[in-house]
Amino acid sequence: MAWETVIGLEVHIQLATRSKIFSTAPTAYGAEPNTQASAVDIALPGVLPVINSQVIRMATLFGLAIDADIAPKSVFARKHYFYPDSPKGYQISQFELPIVANGHLDIVLPDGTEKRVGITRAHLEEDAGKSLHEAFDRETGIDLNRAGTPLVECVSEPEMRSAAEAVAYARKLHALVQYLGICDGNMQEGSFRVDANVSVRPVGSTEFGTRTETKNVNSFRFLEKAIEFEVERQIDVLESGGTIVQETRLYDPDADETRSMRSKEEAHDYRYFPDPDLLPVVIDDAFVEAARADLPELPDAKRERFMAEYALGRDDAAALTQSRALANYFEATVAAVGGDTAKHGKPAANWIMGDLSGALNREGLAIVNSPVSAEQLGGLIARVADNTISGKIGKDVFEALFQGEGESADAIIEAKGLKQITDSGEIEGFVDQVIADNPDQVQQYREGKTKVIGFLVGQVMKASKGKANPKEVNQMLAAKLAE
Repeated sequence: MAWETVIGLEVHIQLATRSKIFSTAPTAYGAEPNTQASAVDIALPGVLPVINSQVIRMATLFGLAIDADIAPKSVFARKHYFYPDSPKGYQISQFELPIVANGHLDIVLPDGTEKRVGITRAHLEEDAGKSLHEAFDRETGIDLNRAGTPLVECVSEPEMRSAAEAVAYARKLHALVQYLGICDGNMQEGSFRVDANVSVRPVGSTEFGTRTETKNVNSFRFLEKAIEFEVERQIDVLESGGTIVQETRLYDPDADETRSMRSKEEAHDYRYFPDPDLLPVVIDDAFVEAARADLPELPDAKRERFMAEYALGRDDAAALTQSRALANYFEATVAAVGGDTAKHGKPAANWIMGDLSGALNREGLAIVNSPVSAEQLGGLIARVADNTISGKIGKDVFEALFQGEGESADAIIEAKGLKQITDSGEIEGFVDQVIADNPDQVQQYREGKTKVIGFLVGQVMKASKGKANPKEVNQMLAAKLAE
């Protein structure tokens, strides 16, 4: 039997506020356990929550960016359940009236086609604390620092049909919230956590199969592997005559498998009711328009502009706009080159996505921590463009910049004597010597094996220590060999 995969994602997006959603306690990551949980966060008697206005603004920005409806009135509710890291015995969330609904995200699939994925809702809620197991023997430690941290939970429609589509959606959402400045996107620290709802059904069926939920996946690679494993597991169970149990599962990256965490066969009775301590959130048109005015240029619009303004192909433009920091670095690099932006866009893209990305990956650095500034890289590209140095020498200059050997490409070129030889007389001397030293290759060229000119060019470049202008070398060699 042929099977179809059905995937919906629930993504918890930690908002980049300095204080929590209902208290003034800080949200900084990495503090000593239980040093950032205020009386409000743990609901001690006599305290009252007060909404953080930045949370409302950030949720509104997000709703506008996904072309969603912004609710003129939304309500916070208490979601009751017991868990050790939830000291209140309930979570303040939004249920019937979320702040954002009916949005969408357009993703690009691996084959280059586009697909629109609907977003059912995005609601505000507070995070729970964290249970710590590793440092304790047969005990569990509770760290409540995270309790009360503001989240937007973004719930997609079940419209993705493969792990690749789910990863493309998650990556697009991850880039978007960073562009908006509402989330730092740090998956290792839990700022962006994905729950994957996965089911399978016979191809052609319109009814959904029983789904499982794989919780808190914190990397795109793990998300892809978790979904692929879960799809294969469900198909194996069904084809063996078994049934899928609705349950919550966890992905174990070491074993590359999902494992049952708890059953969800019966719906939880969370006993939602409006939080009596919080007024409804009322948003007027003026607030929405003020938020709209604060929207930055979003990834899709930036990609199209890069293609038009910098003469880039779609793949290059998409790669350079995957993060706001990378896009800003690219534009600053092109500006530093100077002159025709369309002319220098492609060389800048090549240097950034090639040499720079490779060096950053080698050292485990992000673009914002690059040892080579955009101004330095732009200066290097300018020296290659005006034939001060060759592209090959340019790579040596780049490495010197990366290692901090000079403050600019010009300084390194001058200090190391790397200026390209453009004097025709000097180049002719190298060419003549190479022709005299390689009679066999010269004869092969004159017998029609013209590819051998590449060897001869290489010998000239070697003799000149890479400093001869390659274009002039090629032209001069071709002219002399034709005599």
